[in-house]
Amino acid sequence: MNLVERVKNICITPKTEWPVIAAETTPTAGLITGYVAPLAAIAAVSGFIGGSIIGYSVPFLGHFRMPVLNGLSMAIFHFVMAIVAVFLISFIINALAPSFGGEKSKEQSLKVAVYAFTPGWIAGVFNIIPALGLLAVLGSLYGLYLLYLGLPRLMKCPEDKAIGYTAVVVICAIVLSVVIGAAAAAMGGIGMMGAGAMSGASSHANVAFDKDSPMGKLDDFGKKMEESNKKMEAARKSGDTNAQMQASMEALGTVMGGGKRVEPLGIDQLKPFVPETFAGLPKKSSNAEKNGMSGLMVSTAQATYGDDSKHVSLEVSDTGSMSGLMGLAGWVGVQGEKDNDSYSEKTQKVNGRLMHEKLSKTRGANEFAVVLGDRFIVSAKGNVDLDTLKSAVASVDLAKLEAMKDVGVQK
Repeated sequence: MNLVERVKNICITPKTEWPVIAAETTPTAGLITGYVAPLAAIAAVSGFIGGSIIGYSVPFLGHFRMPVLNGLSMAIFHFVMAIVAVFLISFIINALAPSFGGEKSKEQSLKVAVYAFTPGWIAGVFNIIPALGLLAVLGSLYGLYLLYLGLPRLMKCPEDKAIGYTAVVVICAIVLSVVIGAAAAAMGGIGMMGAGAMSGASSHANVAFDKDSPMGKLDDFGKKMEESNKKMEAARKSGDTNAQMQASMEALGTVMGGGKRVEPLGIDQLKPFVPETFAGLPKKSSNAEKNGMSGLMVSTAQATYGDDSKHVSLEVSDTGSMSGLMGLAGWVGVQGEKDNDSYSEKTQKVNGRLMHEKLSKTRGANEFAVVLGDRFIVSAKGNVDLDTLKSAVASVDLAKLEAMKDVGVQK
């Protein structure tokens, strides 16, 4: 893989380059050291030169430069977090694939994340001149288009679901960028200014919300993030790089967990929710795993069932550290309906639980999923009727699983 050729092709002719990328078998280490590291370094070094060497002007206030040591610290931080962000986004892409009709693949999801970030890293060179920083933002926006083109080809999701798939991944990316930006601000010594202002405002506002209401949950989330910000500031003052990275990752975990850190259930705790028979069919195969990285873990237990004419799959997932995203969907009341010649689907909240169902009109697979406690997802898919899927999911001990929503929560 030639770095310059790949950058040129993915940015200029992405429609023909994505199929080439899909067929490649590039080792993870080679992809990171031979592609991500050089490009992420360009963006980080450019930001350092612009902020600490050239400086920036603020109307009516004058010209400012960030102290060199602070600038170097931030450059290193941004470089490291660029690599971390690639893995986190690839993990999200892979986890969401089945929800949008795609196929899971850690290798392909990593390639999607890496190459979609390309224009953002390249455009980062404009940060050498702070006044041109907007062009760096435009480069990142072009990355969204690359993501939209890459998901169907590498994750094999249907074209009509690529927009929704992209939108959800982008929401997660925005959350990550906000956290990374907040962490960087804290390292630069300015993070607590914003937190202090918000804290002061809230203390004088004296507004109380029902803790179970959307505003109450958001208010609690804000307080948890303020605590994380204080930890990042303390780590910055200590000068301990390891402590700074740990505090940043804890803050990221706090955001993804909706204001709390959650350690997902172990696979031995999940496996009992995958029965030997399901929808009247015997188990053919099963698998359970818990993976991710420190502070950002999920666990799943899944199985396939069938006979000569019927087949069904069941997956029980503990979103753990990502439960904040599930909670967000519940807080804002995500719901909707769609109907066409091929299928009809509906997402709605029933008895406090978010549910999704999809009915095939072409004798394809039907789907049903339910979210429990804004954390666990029980989903089933197969060529049996939708009512059979619903009854089968209901036969799983949902109440017991939902009762475990606070297990592993670190408040």
